[in-house]
Amino acid sequence: MTSLLAPQLPRHDPDQQAVAIADAPAAARAALRLLQRLRHGTLELRTPSGHTLLFGQRGACDAPHARLELRDWSVATAAWRRGDIGFAESYLAGDWSTPDLAALLRLMLANRQALEDVIHGTWAGRLLYRWRHWLRRNTRSGSRRNIHAHYDLGNGFYRLWLDETLTYSAAWFDGDAGRDLASAQRAKIARALRMAGVTAGTRLLEIGCGWAALAEMAARDFGADVTGITLSTEQLAYGRARLASAGLSDRVELRLQDYRDVNDGPYDAIVSIEMIEAVGRAYWPVYFETLQRLLRRGGRACIQAIVIRDALFERYVRSTDFIQQYIFPGGCLPSPSAFRAQATRAGLQIVDMLAFGRDYAETCRRWRRNFLARREEVLALGFDERFVRLWSFYLAYCEAGFEAGDIDVVQYTLVNS
Repeated sequence: MTSLLAPQLPRHDPDQQAVAIADAPAAARAALRLLQRLRHGTLELRTPSGHTLLFGQRGACDAPHARLELRDWSVATAAWRRGDIGFAESYLAGDWSTPDLAALLRLMLANRQALEDVIHGTWAGRLLYRWRHWLRRNTRSGSRRNIHAHYDLGNGFYRLWLDETLTYSAAWFDGDAGRDLASAQRAKIARALRMAGVTAGTRLLEIGCGWAALAEMAARDFGADVTGITLSTEQLAYGRARLASAGLSDRVELRLQDYRDVNDGPYDAIVSIEMIEAVGRAYWPVYFETLQRLLRRGGRACIQAIVIRDALFERYVRSTDFIQQYIFPGGCLPSPSAFRAQATRAGLQIVDMLAFGRDYAETCRRWRRNFLARREEVLALGFDERFVRLWSFYLAYCEAGFEAGDIDVVQYTLVNS
């Protein structure tokens, strides 16, 4: 969180800093020259040789401040060649550390324009990653593999650090930052169901049903008849057991099924919470056409989507990032304009939208705190230290992105007109 006071930085000797930069390897000098262009906040960098270098604008009390300690100059080379992917990989390798990972990533995003080359890396350096991302596209078989890679890490793993509802998407605090996470998750789910027009007897389809928190609320509190689909065998097993325990198995059917293969419409309402990110850009037309095909005329859908800022979209889709390489293979975020264009093309009208990206930043902050607090139990499940660093970086990376506004989360309400 931002301090009310300007950070207490070490005394700065420009001559010593110039000497330290000159002594660095060639690739490192190029990266350090970029850091001299920081205009928002301050970076305190400890070099492998023990020098402390200061970059940015000193004295600002509301700008981000971060500290970075390099154990090896290879960090600079990795970031220069492979952008955020190389920077993340060097963190996983233990080549650098920071006392506040999210603050460091916020600082980088605040200075995106100055650090553009480092954030994206060189074309040649990222060629292999782009090829690998293409190979992970979401065909039917590819979707199953991609979902398995992330969601089938084990229900026990997710239960360690998610809240009691076992909901793995943005919570909605609705202006109350003191609200507990489970309550904020239930508020988000209830809003999605209300916006989709779910009432007693509604025939509801949930695309991407997760661990069945929404299906449970829809059947129990709204009286809906629910069909939920997922490609995760772990989620399916947990969801079925959850609904059986709640006495709702007669109101909810959960299936291991691809959204493209659902043919028992029309449904009165559809809800899909943060599943579109796993569809892949090439399949967005099919996704929206499926919504239109399965939704009765006049029916409503509530689609909760993580979106990337329009100004960043074209470069984003021409490249690949850390999240796509290490966390959600095959994934792609739509921009607000791309989402609207796809919905309109399919004959769906957007009648309401709620953006709450800052709430997602808070959600990620709490998830990361919970995750690190259960670190020993994560290791006891058979995961290693590199995995812990990977997930810590991922959650901090998302928190920083939502805080900066580079990404947002929106509940879109659509009508099949």
